[in-house]
Amino acid sequence: MARTFLYARVSTAGQTTDNQLVEAQTAGFGILTRHTIAETISGSVPAGDRPGFSKLLDKLDEGDTLVVTKLDRLGRNTTDVLGTVERLAAMGVHVHCLALKGVDLTSASGRLHMTVLAAVAQFERDLLIERTHAGLARARSEGKKLGRRESLTPAQKEVIRARLAEGVSARGLAKEYAVSHPTILKLTQCS
Repeated sequence: MARTFLYARVSTAGQTTDNQLVEAQTAGFGILTRHTIAETISGSVPAGDRPGFSKLLDKLDEGDTLVVTKLDRLGRNTTDVLGTVERLAAMGVHVHCLALKGVDLTSASGRLHMTVLAAVAQFERDLLIERTHAGLARARSEGKKLGRRESLTPAQKEVIRARLAEGVSARGLAKEYAVSHPTILKLTQCS
């Protein structure tokens, strides 16, 4: 008997897959909880390398339908998305993308839609990366310090170096200053 599965993916822990489940239900898909695979992982990670998607592949059988809300839930890399859909088609699994209004992704028309949308998703990701790099370069050129704030002030570092030279243990200092042991050890390498 053919079953329907939902693959719901978000990129960060601050996001939720709840809306994707609601979208599938609103579209008329009654998907059992055990047939819903939700995971938090970047779309830039190839589908085959994602733990949740790999688990899904083990569950799917010929005649099953896989529902995704948008094509970019499968991935952001055009080649990977196309390869994933081809792999599913070879397994006899139908892929239903809600954003494409039910176009069969294994048909000629479906492959065209899928290729264009996957290419747009990859383009958007590439633009985001370019903008991020440009912003970081601008910040560096303006003399801004990037990255996390130092956990110790220069004065604290001086005191710690002196106390280490006196024989105070690095672990004790780490506890006293509420930093990690390696943070203290790095100060011995920087002197």
